[in-house]
Amino acid sequence: MAMLLLLSTISWTVEKHLCMGRVMDVALFEHANDCGMEAGLALLDDTAMIKKHCCDDEAFTMQGQDDLTHDFSNFNFLQQVFLISFTSSYLGLFEETTDENIDFDSYPPPILAEDLNILHQVFLI
Repeated sequence: MAMLLLLSTISWTVEKHLCMGRVMDVALFEHANDCGMEAGLALLDDTAMIKKHCCDDEAFTMQGQDDLTHDFSNFNFLQQVFLISFTSSYLGLFEETTDENIDFDSYPPPILAEDLNILHQVFLI
């Protein structure tokens, strides 16, 4: 649950460096490294090619959630009753029950009554 809370509140930024339509580098939370094309064109001292080079940088940012306070009074009365009853019944599943074994060592077992039909061998046909 803590990981879900952490991942939902962080702002995510993914940057990609594209060179000739191919992804050269992908970075999470930082700037993507370039492919070195600009450095190579700078050595040639060609200012017209530097402006029209084939590299491109793309960035995608997903904003995280800032407001994490949820008030219990926003629920109506029926929702509060359901939430409280569900929670109490769910937590009741985890309570330990104690089964006490009652031993009757000092008492004799009861005398069993005999079946008179079998005793006198009288059967209905």
